[in-house]
Amino acid sequence: MTNLTGLAGFVSKLRAVRTNLVNELRHVDAALSVLGKLGGGRNSTKPKRGVSALARKRMSLAQKARWAKAKSRAPKPKRTISVAGRKRIAAAQRARWAKLKAAKKK
Repeated sequence: MTNLTGLAGFVSKLRAVRTNLVNELRHVDAALSVLGKLGGGRNSTKPKRGVSALARKRMSLAQKARWAKAKSRAPKPKRTISVAGRKRIAAAQRARWAKLKAAKKK
C-alpha cells in the first residue's frame, strides 16, 4: 500500500504541473491573438485586391497593342561613314602620327 500512496502523490504533482502548463498556453494563445489583430501575424485577414476578368482582358489587349506598335516600327539603319569622311579621318591620323614621330626625333 505504500507504493500506492507514493504514486498518488506523484499523480497529484503531475496534475499540478499540467494545470500550470495549460495556464501558460492560454497566455501564449491570448498574446498570439492580440498580435494577429495588430496585423503582425499570419492570423490577420487582409483582403486581397484582385483585378476583374474584364480589367485583365483590357490590360492584355492594351499590352498587345503596345507590342504591335513597337514591332511595326522599322529599325534604324546602321550608320555608315562616307568615303570622303574616312579619307579625312585617315589624313588627320597620319598627321598626328607624323607630329608624334617628329617630336620623338628632337
